[in-house]
Amino acid sequence: MKYFWGGALLILLISCSSDSTNRNPYLQEVNFRFALNLNLPLYSGLNIIGNPVYVGNNGVGTRGAFVIKSSLDTYYAFEASCPNHTPNNCSTMTIEGQNVVCDCEGFTYNLFTGQQLDRPNDGKRYYDLLFYRATQSGNIVTISN
Repeated sequence: MKYFWGGALLILLISCSSDSTNRNPYLQEVNFRFALNLNLPLYSGLNIIGNPVYVGNNGVGTRGAFVIKSSLDTYYAFEASCPNHTPNNCSTMTIEGQNVVCDCEGFTYNLFTGQQLDRPNDGKRYYDLLFYRATQSGNIVTISN
């Protein structure tokens, strides 16, 4: 029996791993929770798949958030500040279709995946969009971190 428990403990220790996620050094992890009522005209665009909305309210992320509906009941939310430099006067990105563009460098990011679409091949480390949780309950979509 002691071999069984010893083996189980060994398997448990081997299967555990530390989270090696490399967090973005330019953006702080801001804690927030914000509800979007899809019945309001300001957020009604989120009833359509692929139609992004900018949420620029105080306390939402660093520079606000972009929210997009990707399927009947799935929403994605991302930080609105460009992830590849510290927030400044040009770092709040703008929506172009289903992408967002950083006005500082012109970097483009996809709102369905969060990935940078035009990553330079210069050997430097580039970051994708900072992801926020987005959950739906009835006509309310809650974004949070």
